[in-house]
Amino acid sequence: MSLIAVTVIGHDRPGIIADATAGLAGLGLNLEDSTMTLLRGHFAMMLICSGDRSPGEVEEALAPLTADGRLQVSAAAVPDEDAADVLGRRPYVLTVHGGDRPGIVSAVTRVVAAAGGNITDLTTRLAGDLYVAVAEVDLPGDADADAVAGQLRDAGARLGVGVTLRPQETDVL
Repeated sequence: MSLIAVTVIGHDRPGIIADATAGLAGLGLNLEDSTMTLLRGHFAMMLICSGDRSPGEVEEALAPLTADGRLQVSAAAVPDEDAADVLGRRPYVLTVHGGDRPGIVSAVTRVVAAAGGNITDLTTRLAGDLYVAVAEVDLPGDADADAVAGQLRDAGARLGVGVTLRPQETDVL
């Protein structure tokens, strides 16, 4: 079994998810992880699938999605995740809100990276002048979360936005 990352991006229309996942199921691929969203009217989807197919076979099966030129599809092999990389990490939720300006995401994610943390999910939205970001963050077990939270608040203050870091609830569905 191999893992394949599939991306589909382009102008939104009804049925993209149904068509893409039907093509993958038709190849016998299992959908393991996915994220899908609309970004200012454009569709963006990334999937991690497992199965005994090549990236070329995946792109060929999904070629009908690109027929009108409004979507792009790509597939690439990805290595299996090393379980040791995630052991001992603690999950947090990072939120940012305030007036929009360049550099917000860069500043707060730099603080997380400097602490050895990893951003596992990030969503941003601009509503008028209000900028909101929500990220799921994994910090190493030995990281001082209170110190990281203080550094994040300081970075936010320099940018004129509020930043919070709190432990993530671990209940799953």
